[in-house]
Amino acid sequence: MKRKFLLGIDIGTTATKIILIDLDGNLQGEVSLPATLYSPQPNFAEEDALEWWQNVCQGIPICLEKAQVKAEEILAIGVSGMVPTIILVGKDGLPLRYSIQQNDARSHLEIDFFKSQVDEKLVFLKTGSAITQQSIGPKLLWLAKNEADAFAKTWQVMGSYDYINYRLTGQPTLEQNWALESGLFDLHRRDWDDELLALSRIRRDQLPPVHSPSDVIGSVSAEAARQTGLSEGTPVVAGSADHVASAFSVGLKENGDLLVKLGGAGDILYSLDRLEIDERLFLDYHVIPGLYLINGCMASSGSIIKWFRNQFAPELDYPDLDRQAEGIPPGSDGLILLPYFIGEKTPIFDPLARGMFFGLTLQHTRAHLYHTILEGISFGFLHHIQVMQERGWQIRRVRVANGGARSQLWRQITADVIGYPLEEVAHHPGSSLGAAFVAGMGVNAFSDWAEIEKYITISHVTQPEMSHHQQYQKLFGLYRQLYEDNKAHFRTLANLEGLFD
Repeated sequence: MKRKFLLGIDIGTTATKIILIDLDGNLQGEVSLPATLYSPQPNFAEEDALEWWQNVCQGIPICLEKAQVKAEEILAIGVSGMVPTIILVGKDGLPLRYSIQQNDARSHLEIDFFKSQVDEKLVFLKTGSAITQQSIGPKLLWLAKNEADAFAKTWQVMGSYDYINYRLTGQPTLEQNWALESGLFDLHRRDWDDELLALSRIRRDQLPPVHSPSDVIGSVSAEAARQTGLSEGTPVVAGSADHVASAFSVGLKENGDLLVKLGGAGDILYSLDRLEIDERLFLDYHVIPGLYLINGCMASSGSIIKWFRNQFAPELDYPDLDRQAEGIPPGSDGLILLPYFIGEKTPIFDPLARGMFFGLTLQHTRAHLYHTILEGISFGFLHHIQVMQERGWQIRRVRVANGGARSQLWRQITADVIGYPLEEVAHHPGSSLGAAFVAGMGVNAFSDWAEIEKYITISHVTQPEMSHHQQYQKLFGLYRQLYEDNKAHFRTLANLEGLFD
């Protein structure tokens, strides 16, 4: 009897991850190769799409070898990735420049221009997306104004996983959540909005066809088979935005399910069984037809922790930092962090916001700074939860995932701040699992979306210490006020940045 496997690929901010699963709930192999984030100027966030493809070509043979799986035993391939990343692709199929990442905040002037040209409320009601630093339109306009040569040579605009799909199949496509999160897509007509395209200086023919996640968009080409070791003709599905695939793969499939992702960027996702929009949050299509995901995304989260370690504790690993900070009390002895190190997306949508340590004294140590970073990130999650509660969206359960979930200290602080138990998913590969499962649905390897439960194990539950939660509730008011009191100063600082060149 022929064995059957599914391949999942995730194009992440810090790594390209590749996994193989069987159809019985087992992970058979996984490989992770590093990706590089470039920030050549303040507010810039870029990556090399060719590095992602090289990782795919290098990682697939390694994964097959580890799992002792033959390429012909793979039923289908699914790819997930960051969204809405922009890749300008030339007629030769190669990127014309580095990608512009979803947390890139360079286009604040273009955002202001967009807002001056349209009725923001109408655009939001039409697209489900506010005009923010994540919006594709202002970034395209920035490219048209500042990199006219590359922009003029653009054949197709693609996202992160869409580009990998293109390299696998030779077929340019976009997945529906790239379209939705672009801010250029009419949610109700499921079509591009011509007025917004014109403002972006992009043509319809430069945007590939839009597909649902489990649509089979093509098969592995002969050239891709040669480069990756895959079998020519293996089906490839449209795939999914990484946060959507990750949410599904930890079991968010019912109304009221919430996921907190402790990763490089801080995602928080809420499963909803009806279409509702809020201008402070993003809206996504669920991978399950008919469901939606309310999506909050902080521009920086774990990336602040990485920055702190690299700059101030390079001799330590993360568990060492956790151990040093374990004895720090809630509130870090009067220290608060605003985690807006590269601006902020939801729920304040301020690309000019900046990070801030507030309350520093000579008594504060490196451990205090680390502890308050974890608290500041958790306050960001609580801000999102308060928005959801204002809308009357009740939380049924909270699950926690991504690399930071392995930190007992970070989990405990998060539970204490938000006031909910956190169910940790054990040994979970994240978005790549969701991508692999979606591929299986695309080729009828599974009969029901609920079969994802075969791949999920809850390792343990972190209970909140409610006395700590009450303390954090008081500090949260000051956290919010700090931003409100300083947001005008952030804009002034941005206007002065030329003085520091």
